[in-house]
Formats: sequence, C-alpha cells, structure tokens
Amino acid sequence: MSKGKDIKPHIGIFGRRNNGKSSFINLLVGQDLAIVSSEAGTTTDPVKKSVEIFGIGPAILIDTAGIDDSGELGDKRVKKTMEVIKQVDCAILLLAHNQFKTYELDLIKRFNENEIPYLIVHNKSDIEKINILTADTIKSITSSEIIEFSTLAATNLNELIELIKETIPKTAYQNPSLFADLVKPKDVVLLITPVDSEAPDGRMILPQNMAIRDVLDNDCITVVIKETEIEDFLKLGIKPALAVTDSQAFGYVSSIIPEDIPLTGFSIVFARIKGDFDKYIEGTPSISELKDGDKVLILESCTHQVSCDDIGRFKIPDWLLKFTEKKLEFKVVAGLSEINEDIKHYAMVIQCGGCMVTKKQLHNRLRSAIEAGVPVTNYGLAIAYMNGIFERATAPFKPQAPKSEN
Repeated sequence: MSKGKDIKPHIGIFGRRNNGKSSFINLLVGQDLAIVSSEAGTTTDPVKKSVEIFGIGPAILIDTAGIDDSGELGDKRVKKTMEVIKQVDCAILLLAHNQFKTYELDLIKRFNENEIPYLIVHNKSDIEKINILTADTIKSITSSEIIEFSTLAATNLNELIELIKETIPKTAYQNPSLFADLVKPKDVVLLITPVDSEAPDGRMILPQNMAIRDVLDNDCITVVIKETEIEDFLKLGIKPALAVTDSQAFGYVSSIIPEDIPLTGFSIVFARIKGDFDKYIEGTPSISELKDGDKVLILESCTHQVSCDDIGRFKIPDWLLKFTEKKLEFKVVAGLSEINEDIKHYAMVIQCGGCMVTKKQLHNRLRSAIEAGVPVTNYGLAIAYMNGIFERATAPFKPQAPKSEN
C-alpha cells in the first residue's frame, strides 16, 4: 500500500549514467542511502528517499537510472525513468563534463510537455567546470537556472537549496485547507464515517483523518459519528453547518440528513483540492451517455489488498451496470502505473479521491484523457450522480447568491 509520505512534494533527479546522481542525493539527504559507484549504470529502478528542506518541509527525492542506458535491460530502466517525470513536482537535470546534447534536450522537452519546473546543475565541477559554449547552448534553449556544483566540495550547497526552493511550486508543499471557505469558526461540522471492511483495523482511513484535522484547524466544533447514529444525533436538536459523509453511504445518508443541511462527501472535498474539479463536474453527467460495449477506465491512486467490498474494482462497476443498464467493460489501473492503451479507447475515466498522491501526480494522471476529450470524474461525484444527489453534493462548492435585504 502507498504510504502517507507519498503526498509530500516529489523532486526527481535526472541525468546520464555516472553523472553523480546518487552522490548528489546522498549529499542532500545527509546519509549514504543510494548506491554510489564509479561504474556507470549502478542505479536501476527509481528509488525514493525522504529529506527535510528548510522552507519547504518534508520532501521526497527520486533517484533515477541514467537516461543514456542501453541494451534490453537499459531500455527498461530508461522507460521507468521517463515515467517518473509525470510523478514529480520539480526536476533537477544533472550534467557533467559539459555533456549537453540529445539526451538532455529530450528530457527538457518532456519536462515542458508535462509542465514540470526544473533547474540544471553542472556537477563534478571539481573535475571540469562548465565552459562558455555549453552555458550559451543551454541558455539558447531554456530560461532555467544553471548552477555549478561539486558533491565533493559542496561549497555552494546553500545556494543550491535556495534554487530548489525557488523552482518548486509553492502549491506542491503548501496544502490548501479542505474546508476554510465552507465553514467558519464555531460552526458544527458533522463527519459521517462508516466503518466497513476497507477501514484499517483500529484506525480510520486517511481522508477521514485529514478531514478531522482540517475541521479542527478551522476552529469548528467537530462531531464524528457512524451512519447508524445519524438519527440519534439529529434528535439532539443541533443543526450542523455542513455534513460530510463517505460517498458509499450517500444514498442512505442523504435520505436522513434534512435538505436544509449542506451535504457532500470526503472524496468530493479532496477532488476539489487535488483534481481538475471543473472537468469532473463537466464529465460526471456523461455516465448517462454510456452505451453497450463502452470501456470505462478506473484509476486507483494507491495499491492495496483487494477485497470483495473494494469500491473501485467491484462496487463502482456494479453500480454503473445497474444504473446505466448497459453492457460495459472495465479496466482498473492502480498506483501510478502507465495506462498501456490509447486513452481514446475509453468512454470515461473515473479517478479515486487521490488522497495518497500529490496534486501534480493526479493532474498528470488525467492529462491525456482531458486533452483527448474523454470525460473524467471521480469516485465521490460518480456515486453522488448515480444516487440522484449530484446537485446537492456539489452545491456547497458553488458561489452562493447574495441574500436580498428587506
């Protein structure tokens, strides 16, 4: 299963074999965690390492295989390196020995295509400094910052750290509040959290934990109950400013919570913060347009043990078949694995809430579908639509008309 650390900002280190990527990461991390060797091609699969960067906080550094690797195994390593580009919030292109040719130009092209901000480090400057020709060539094709560096001397390490901080987008490490624009201090917020077979034993799932913390941070009165206690809570005569439930309980909860209490779902709240919410809203009604033989792609951001109650693999497909009364085909892709098929073969893409991935990873995950005009939605919005409460579940996020003064 993916770990909570994966929602930290990701910084990818790219470059040719033996340009010092592993030594570079070891210096930043302060530990000899990556394999360092004078033999080219030591690093195989991308490896993640945690680091604390002052001013950014916890971050993940990704050590990748050399982009100039060769042979059958080398080609597989390069492919995995290229896949990492879609997973990072910022990239560092590591050069050495004034090598700046096709390999580096291809990487920069891919950074630009995926809207990845990057900086260029000319490493091993203790052996060979960057020359005027190389510097001028780089400046002629990119406005990215260039810094001379040596992992042996590291005299300008602070300058490098500052440059990383300037390059990585603040949105990668400054998480917006889930509820700040929906509630005000002292509001009562009702969080309805069903406990089923997918809930970890003795704990709550991550979206519920994060929602509780965010509501508390907004100085609200937080009430957490199971769906079986809603009626008991309502008997207390307390009217919440907002109710949030697990999307799987939408049908039941919406029938009990009075219409004058705003209601939405955990997955929808996360979709607004991390996903392309406007595209989700636009794409969700396409569920009613699905036809016999259509293929639906379901994207799970995390990998986990599959149970018969699995929402993405069993429940949503079953609900879609019943709602549309069509013969549909489904494919599930978990984690950040490549979608090894033309996205245009799908009539719709349904993404999970994305609580286990970064905003950049989720956006890049959906980019191909959006650019191809394939409708996209997410678990919570799709379930709300199939339960006939799509408008109610999205109403809290729509601009409210000003109240007229009498």
